[in-house]
Amino acid sequence: MSKLLARIAGYLSNRTLVGVDKVGNRYFTRTEEIDGIMKEKRWVVFKGEEDPTSLPVEWICWLNGQRKRAPTPEELIEMEARRELVKQNVALLKQEEEERRAREGSSRKSTSAGKTGGPDLKSFIRQFPTASEGNKLEEESDAVDRAREGEAGGKKAKEPLSEHSEPTGSGSTFKPGTWQPPT
Repeated sequence: MSKLLARIAGYLSNRTLVGVDKVGNRYFTRTEEIDGIMKEKRWVVFKGEEDPTSLPVEWICWLNGQRKRAPTPEELIEMEARRELVKQNVALLKQEEEERRAREGSSRKSTSAGKTGGPDLKSFIRQFPTASEGNKLEEESDAVDRAREGEAGGKKAKEPLSEHSEPTGSGSTFKPGTWQPPT
């Protein structure tokens, strides 16, 4: 119990303010001994609602130990300016893309959320055979099956079915979709 009270007292008294972000969250550190090893503990005290998604990336890296030193206010200002510049560049590229599409007279319509229209169904459907082509493929497949059944009929009397279901052969007569596992 005394260790627990000592630890709570340590949280309150033995902490060093490292910095504050633009929202007002405060970042602290303290060094404590754990199993004979001195370790640095880092944490944040949120201002208002505890929302971890509101923390700047630089402070998250410091909290996780990916940075040895806490970010400076100058560095935070520089990174914020860089993020703003990236946002402006993205907006400019989106505008240029919309202008390019308008010039090309594209039939696809762009939604306000930045999503493009649905898939091109005509080209998708073209990859499937039509009814007449499908019948031709079925007839060829049936003919190959009958030929194999005729060959297999003579072999069944002489040779038992193999234990595995993998097809055997040279592949010279292979037609996709015609192989069936033995029954």
